[in-house]
Amino acid sequence: MTVVAVSAPDTDTKADASASTDRAGELINALASLPAGHPSRPAVRDRTIEAWLPLARHLANRYAGRGEPTDDLYQVAVVGLIKAVDRFEADRGVDFAGFAIPTIIGELKRHFRDRTWSIRVPRRLQELRLAITAANSALTHSLGRSPQVSDIAEHLGITEEEVLEGLEGARAYNSASLSTPVGADGSTELGDTLGGADPEFELAELRVALGPALASLDEREQKIVSLRFYGNMTQSQIAEQVGISQMHVSRLLTKALAKLRTRLDEFAV
Repeated sequence: MTVVAVSAPDTDTKADASASTDRAGELINALASLPAGHPSRPAVRDRTIEAWLPLARHLANRYAGRGEPTDDLYQVAVVGLIKAVDRFEADRGVDFAGFAIPTIIGELKRHFRDRTWSIRVPRRLQELRLAITAANSALTHSLGRSPQVSDIAEHLGITEEEVLEGLEGARAYNSASLSTPVGADGSTELGDTLGGADPEFELAELRVALGPALASLDEREQKIVSLRFYGNMTQSQIAEQVGISQMHVSRLLTKALAKLRTRLDEFAV
């Protein structure tokens, strides 16, 4: 498929558009009358596309101001125009403008749907966002106030939870840079306010698991571990208090710690 490289004209007057309309109509009809393999068809096709470029520019301008560069929108509209030219069938009884306009608008909407979201969300949520936006405008006009979630849900025939889901999904349309200044003096960036991995989380989980692990020890093992690590007593001091030898305390302590490690490892898994 031959693609015509174009750039949006700086200005265009109503007189220029009116003067070119008849010529554009003649060209699309001439193209439609040529068989697919006709040697003149490629040249006529290119001239037809060029003649209908004002329509593409006009439709692209309708979507300007939505965060996308105008030149990009114009190129998307031209792609839609080319598709319309290649698919147009004059014998269906529809004039070319009536066929090309929805084709070009569809291409522009697909561009916004597929290329402009900062975070990819399901198409269902993208379409729901558009429906909510349209419902909000219609209800604001009819109710004379900003509609509530319940109003939008009733208008669209969906649940309030689905409306809230669509509103939440709409937040993914635009994203802020981590370098965005925040704070009164602007010296702090957004990225500086985000938390990182906290090593204390793992310790907190171990502390939670330690209680059941200690409960698995017998009474004497629990007492020895408690005196050693919570009472900060030496093995000799523990032996004197418990009434056994220091060597026996060492063996019991080693056995108790092995049990604790096994239980904590099971918790980690």
